[in-house]
Amino acid sequence: MTRGAAEQSAMSCEAGKQEAAERPNIVFILSDQQRWDTLGCYGQQMEITPNLDRLAREGVQFEHAFTCQPVCGPARSCLQTGRYATETGCFQNDIALPEGERTIAHWLSQAGYEVGYIGKWHLGASRLPNSNGETAGPGWVPPERRGGYRDHWLASDVLEFTSHSYDGHMFEADGSRREFPPGRYRVDAQTDWVIEYLRTRTGERPFLLVVSYLEPHHQNDHRHFEGPRGSKERFAEFAAPGDLADAAGDWREELPDYLGCCHSLDENVGRIRAEVERLGLGEETLVVYTSDHGCHFRTRNSEYKRSCHDSSLRVPLVVWGPGFRGRRIIGELVSLIDLPPTVLRAAGVEAPGYMRGRPLQELVEGTAGDWPQEVFAQISESHCGRAIRTKRWKYSVRAPDESAHPLLRDSEVYAEDFLYDLEKDPHEKDNLVRAPSLAAVRAELREALKRRMVEAGEEEPKIRPAG
Repeated sequence: MTRGAAEQSAMSCEAGKQEAAERPNIVFILSDQQRWDTLGCYGQQMEITPNLDRLAREGVQFEHAFTCQPVCGPARSCLQTGRYATETGCFQNDIALPEGERTIAHWLSQAGYEVGYIGKWHLGASRLPNSNGETAGPGWVPPERRGGYRDHWLASDVLEFTSHSYDGHMFEADGSRREFPPGRYRVDAQTDWVIEYLRTRTGERPFLLVVSYLEPHHQNDHRHFEGPRGSKERFAEFAAPGDLADAAGDWREELPDYLGCCHSLDENVGRIRAEVERLGLGEETLVVYTSDHGCHFRTRNSEYKRSCHDSSLRVPLVVWGPGFRGRRIIGELVSLIDLPPTVLRAAGVEAPGYMRGRPLQELVEGTAGDWPQEVFAQISESHCGRAIRTKRWKYSVRAPDESAHPLLRDSEVYAEDFLYDLEKDPHEKDNLVRAPSLAAVRAELREALKRRMVEAGEEEPKIRPAG
């Protein structure tokens, strides 16, 4: 090799190292149905989340983070694509993500990343029959329905239907079953496989790994939240969150196990971070922790989510790693719809124009002069609804006559349903949607909601006053 060629090769090698340093590994950790106030950094008084609290102390905590769809599958479609659930077609559970949708995995894979997924997917099966009249099952997801996660796959489409807290299985990429070890709690077993993945990285390419836990979601067939054994006794002395206190629902008997699930998640986030640091990847790995939606313990409707209330919409969001260090608490309202462009920005990839959110780096860096003053949510299955939340107000509408439209994506007409003054009523106990004195407030929020619906690709609807 000539001297000039050697110098050029050395420069290329150094540039490659610099490029790798600017393109961090990304570990995206997603829990299921976790309230924001289960974390100490958000005010939880019990010792539930010391590892996540440390992550927040050393990284960035988003104080007011919200889902854009308070149900599993639709929220996940938004997280993967950066588009609203009505745009992806996954506006209810068990509707497969269309194969033509480009996800964060597609974009990062194109940019040279290894892309892997471990856990609950909930975007592969469809309750809508194919041309042969068949519907997909809850388990193995064929390659074309994995949203571009082509390098590593260990998942179940609907994990709550292929496992329980101490038994069950997920599926390898080839469709073979991987059983949870006998007596091993589901979160621990799944994290064992996450650590196994981390230990096999060669460092030749940066990676995106999505870790999607089921906890603290309830175990459907057992009709119960299932924390590690002993949770009911360990967390029995909880303080009731303000929105639950004096309400009906099943929180009195279920919250100790729910908190046990959250504590197990925290322990395993600690295991993942410790392994990242043990492997020498701490300076070049971005860790994102959030949840798909919250939980209201049957206090707002007949189940746990699918409502406009903060107990359904508000989620934890903590980010630690390159660009997200230094104990920052961001007070602006942010949405899960902002996470896909955030992940792409972290990887040095320009977000496509169709993504509806904005990268959170703008808030961290102080360059977001015109950040939205409200977050927008679509609601489905319990009803077809739309909502916005500002720092002071919660305003929600629902489509009438839904019984005639069991798969209603949207509506030309909505009726006002809820209005809460969050400054005076942070626990959303007093619905002011019919208060005459707030007619002007409702009119202003009505126009803001219609604007957000149009921005999300919907037709501008008519919104009728309550009653």
